[in-house]
Amino acid sequence: MFNRASRVSSHRQGISTVAARALLPCALWMSGVSYGQDVESEAETSEGEAIRVAAADARSVEAGTLATVVVTARNREEKLQDVPLSVSVVNGEQLQRLEAVDLSSFASRVANVFVQRDNPQHRAASIRGIGMMSNTHAQDPSVGIIVDGVNYAYNPLAASVEYTDVASLEVTRGPQGTLMGKNATLGVINVITKRPSFTPDASYSLGYGDNETFIGRASGGGPLIDDVLAWRGAVSVQRGAGPYDNKYRSPDDTYVNTDRVSGRAQLLWQPTDDFSARLSLNAQPRTTDNSNGSELHTPTPTFYADGSPNPRSSDASTRLARRWFDQYQDFDYERDYLSNKYHFNDGQGPQVTGSKGASLELNWKRDGYTLTSVNAYNDYHFNARYNDEGTPFAIQIGSGNLHDYRQVSQELRLSSQIGNFVDYQTGVYYINTRMRDQGSLTVYGADAGAWYANNSQYTTLDRDAAGRYLMQNSIDHLGIVGNPKQDLDNTSQAVFGQANWHFTPALTLTTGLRFTREDRKTSHTTSYIYSQGYAPELNPVSVNGVQLGGFASTSTGALNTTDPAQIAVANAVALKYFGVATYAALSDAQLRQVAAAKSLRAARIGRVWNDYTPPAWKDTQPSFVVSPSYRINDDVNTYVSWQYGEKAGISQARFGVSAPANAEKNSSYEVGVKATLFDRTLTLNADVFVTDIKDYQQAVQIFDEYTTNLNADGNLYYMSATGNANKVRAKGLEIDGSYEGIEHLSIRFAGAYNDAYYRDFPNAGQPEERGNLALPYRDASGLTLPGASKYTFNVGADYRYPIFDRSEFRFSFNTAYMSKYKSDVALSDYSWIPGHSITDLSLGIATTTLQNNEFEVSLLVKNVFDDDTPFKQTWNLVTPADPRWAAIVVSGKL
Repeated sequence: MFNRASRVSSHRQGISTVAARALLPCALWMSGVSYGQDVESEAETSEGEAIRVAAADARSVEAGTLATVVVTARNREEKLQDVPLSVSVVNGEQLQRLEAVDLSSFASRVANVFVQRDNPQHRAASIRGIGMMSNTHAQDPSVGIIVDGVNYAYNPLAASVEYTDVASLEVTRGPQGTLMGKNATLGVINVITKRPSFTPDASYSLGYGDNETFIGRASGGGPLIDDVLAWRGAVSVQRGAGPYDNKYRSPDDTYVNTDRVSGRAQLLWQPTDDFSARLSLNAQPRTTDNSNGSELHTPTPTFYADGSPNPRSSDASTRLARRWFDQYQDFDYERDYLSNKYHFNDGQGPQVTGSKGASLELNWKRDGYTLTSVNAYNDYHFNARYNDEGTPFAIQIGSGNLHDYRQVSQELRLSSQIGNFVDYQTGVYYINTRMRDQGSLTVYGADAGAWYANNSQYTTLDRDAAGRYLMQNSIDHLGIVGNPKQDLDNTSQAVFGQANWHFTPALTLTTGLRFTREDRKTSHTTSYIYSQGYAPELNPVSVNGVQLGGFASTSTGALNTTDPAQIAVANAVALKYFGVATYAALSDAQLRQVAAAKSLRAARIGRVWNDYTPPAWKDTQPSFVVSPSYRINDDVNTYVSWQYGEKAGISQARFGVSAPANAEKNSSYEVGVKATLFDRTLTLNADVFVTDIKDYQQAVQIFDEYTTNLNADGNLYYMSATGNANKVRAKGLEIDGSYEGIEHLSIRFAGAYNDAYYRDFPNAGQPEERGNLALPYRDASGLTLPGASKYTFNVGADYRYPIFDRSEFRFSFNTAYMSKYKSDVALSDYSWIPGHSITDLSLGIATTTLQNNEFEVSLLVKNVFDDDTPFKQTWNLVTPADPRWAAIVVSGKL
């Protein structure tokens, strides 16, 4: 168990010790057994409600029996084995027992799905190795996320939420959109929470664990008016310190802490058998956590990939060795900056996130047809304006992004009755999203000049008091909005339909078609000086046509203007820093000091530009599916599918110049079989797939018109932006299954072999170990995509055994494995994450009272074997793993 610091109390360490001793024999005994129990449907009586997939009562499960899994992946209540798609299902009880409440932990329950561990603003999901990329706010997610029938068009809206009171989790792979909601080119993660019911129920869970973590969950509901009005509510509270201290502020600051409250309330009104209405309200009030900036520093390599020495002139090791910083004896580069146990930051502040939403679902049934309407509103707030560079010095005293997002959506869908030659669904969908992005602001402090100066500038300025005054003032309290402030307004309108043609009882052909009209606008993009700081007189004259009020001078500091206004500014510089009345009276050494300070400031200002609106991106995009399925017998179903979808292009600006990205086009081919074997004790689903994408959206090197024209030296210059990789392919095999052939034990397993690579990508950015090369891009064709493991699998089990009258022993675990992958979009060789596995488990005893209430005490351990494989690493940064964590949990059902 990782000990956060010497101040960690003995009772916090004790939980982990008990966990290790009690659970190691069980884990070894159960090794190789998969997690989970099968699920059975709990159909609500209200029309139009999605089937809830809940855990089968383990006390009633007998060897040789498989419960039927019912899913809503195609907007109907269907047996999983009848759906001609690659679909994985995990029931809510499995998630609850192992405290899986976020997208990352959801992904570890299914194969070939990965959720990048990062701050919520950049968290991305991938399916079949595709989707992990540097993203922009103007970019649609490739993996759709649906919560209770509402599509989230922005990843952070789903990434910051804790999902409790979950009925089931469904993951559908391949392009989606001919059935419902927003288009998704790689697949959908569908979270279905428990719905209001006319049967009263209530449950609770209280936990206390390592890092002084408290967890409280409660949910319940029942009728308000019998058979007419029902309610359900859920509330979740989690507070706890993180495993990594900020030594500068210890013991008050920790990283990867939790401080979150969320709730959901629902009302179901069912006045007749033909009509129902469900109102859902959810909120996660704004709270703080230090997940942003949790990376730890590692030594910068001394050689580039081609063997050339890396001078590391701008590296932290060089900067911290300067007299300016070295005189502070309480901070040491080796001990503190490179620590793998703590941070040492003066300027770090928590990020603030919060969201709220509401949806209204209406269902009418008439003559076998069902008309469904879903109206929804969601918003999200993100503020991470206090990020630190990793030292106790005043270098960055404010750094980060602030934005507000909101979406409004409406869906109207008609479903025909089932049982005829053809059954179908058709509908229309509308969504409008709006982002007010305040841009990425950086405010520099009094030590920033000495930090960012190159060796030549530092030597020139640190020579005397006047030079040090120039160096400190040059960027002290300068504030720059770098990544642009911008407004994003996107509207998507679609018409869709899908039909199942039943030619024979065994042969069905599924066809679907969608047309989506996209109108995507980015406006009022600007980068500007937010705060002039203490030395506006050192500004350039202008940048990118923006007048900044400085004076023109040569590289050696000599005055290079006859403009009286600029000469007056230059004279003011001479008087302020050297006590000399005119700039012309400065010595050559003093002029070189001014030149160094001006160059230092200009580098921090970078490229600013006036308000600019790039052209909008508009197009009508098709999607379709063709999928014949053939049932060989009652236990074996086979299918073939061809799915096609398109992801909207991007309207964006880079440095005041339009830099659009093309639409992404995805064709996915799949052949699969779904079988129930061995007297219905084993469910085994398998598929082989090939996914081809044209114009895959990700970070690329594009032509930099501004710098090329500015330098006018005959060379072409490039910059990084979200653009298109010409061709991407993923191919492989997936399996998914469950086994119920052993009494008291249910097993679930899933695995995949996946080969995801760039077929044609000539303009990839250079990784940092190739940063010494003159060419800013390379051909990455043939290389594996970032985040794409060749092999993934997860196994788990749920074991329940009666031990006393009305009591039982319960044991659950989940193990997820990923083979090695690169965690950096630039595919740096330093970003390899080795193959590893994470195991979570729960061990407890449950008792049912005479009143049929349930009470359970359990030991929950996450990352049982304390795997320390990092989430992400690059040239000189690493995002560390979450260490083993254990808690005692008391839960019950009333």
